[in-house]
Amino acid sequence: MSLEKIIFYLFATILVLAALRVITSRNPVHSALYLVLCFFSSAALWILLQAEFLAITLVLVYVGAVMVLFLFVVMMLNINLDVMREGFIKYLPIGITVALISVLEMGIVITGNFTLDKFPAPARKAVDYSNTEAIGNVLYTEYLFSFEIAAVLLLVAIVAAIALTMRKRPNTRSQNPSEQVLVKKSDRLHIVKMDAEEKQS
Repeated sequence: MSLEKIIFYLFATILVLAALRVITSRNPVHSALYLVLCFFSSAALWILLQAEFLAITLVLVYVGAVMVLFLFVVMMLNINLDVMREGFIKYLPIGITVALISVLEMGIVITGNFTLDKFPAPARKAVDYSNTEAIGNVLYTEYLFSFEIAAVLLLVAIVAAIALTMRKRPNTRSQNPSEQVLVKKSDRLHIVKMDAEEKQS
């Protein structure tokens, strides 16, 4: 077995185990950290596939920005895990159904007409070859509609995260800027007159 295959199986195993821990971990912060490990493992696999630009983008954008945002949101939401686990069993059939459909779709893709011969490796010896340019040409031509759908989904996720963060929670203090602007001096300042006292020698 070559060194490339050993590295592939190593990172693939780490990726699968970390992905399982993402959905089985009881602590949402731990799940987010395992997801970071998934991103790093995926970046290593993309480097093996000679997609260096995608690997670096995954590390810089997702690990460096998106996952930090996820951690902040998870910590700000103050999630009560006991309440979330209540009624979890009633959603189990729907979850199993969606999981089976996803596995079936991936199996059809893998066992169908998906072969590596249809995706030949680019000629890396060419001087004018650019990995970034090739990705851009494919992304903004053939997969433009899918790219736009992904952008809309990310926008919806951002709005949902902001809405969850800004919701009113008990025992929290909030400010009303309109009331602060209309405040008067007499509402905040009270002058107390006191008689002067003589200093005793």
